[in-house]
Amino acid sequence: MDKDRIAVVIPVYNHEGRVAGVVREALKLDVPLFVIDDGSTDSTYDRIKDIPSIRIIRHETNRGKGAAIMTGFAAAEPLADWVVTMDADGQHHPENARDLIRAIPPDKRPIIIGHREGMDHHHVSWKSRFGRKFSNFWVRVSGGPNIRDTQSGFRLYPLPEALHLRVSAQRFQFEVEILVRAKWRGIPVLETPVKVTYEPEDQRVSHYRGFVDFCRNAITFSRLILMRLFVAPFVRGK
Repeated sequence: MDKDRIAVVIPVYNHEGRVAGVVREALKLDVPLFVIDDGSTDSTYDRIKDIPSIRIIRHETNRGKGAAIMTGFAAAEPLADWVVTMDADGQHHPENARDLIRAIPPDKRPIIIGHREGMDHHHVSWKSRFGRKFSNFWVRVSGGPNIRDTQSGFRLYPLPEALHLRVSAQRFQFEVEILVRAKWRGIPVLETPVKVTYEPEDQRVSHYRGFVDFCRNAITFSRLILMRLFVAPFVRGK
């Protein structure tokens, strides 16, 4: 596997205000770049359709962030041994992808999470701080890795391993389930610090739907915990 064979995947849904800037910054990495438009209903596609050197894949309807990431993995696999994912809302700094790549240890194929620095500061809403701690705790209870930022979407995944972890969740819950299943499979999950631009809540574009996504999180974690308790490790690790 070649450490230099990297691709970037950006899942996007209705981020017309920021997506073009994120894509142009990511292009400076000079690697194949895939934008997965997950059924956007605003002008997202029009903002990026004429940007050269990117590959745009469109879902006809909104299928969820996890489904978009998996579409990106499948598209990138022929070209890359590693995929960097980043969000389209502008909070990530694409140049930090190099920090994720540098964090790959010799002779290992881990998932590397960009641990967002400053997310515990008072200017970050209590809901975001609570949500991250809530997610971190339940990932550990589910038998996943003990890390500080299970909700960060800025990540480096190994291919083809990430394609074959049998993740069931298709929406936001994908990003926590894949960490648990990676740990079950013996794939290391590591972290490295990255910068983040965190805007006030009233200026952010978020598609997290309070009660609905809380229930989806609860269902995902309940399923994983039950599997951990009642399914033999050699079975769930397949």
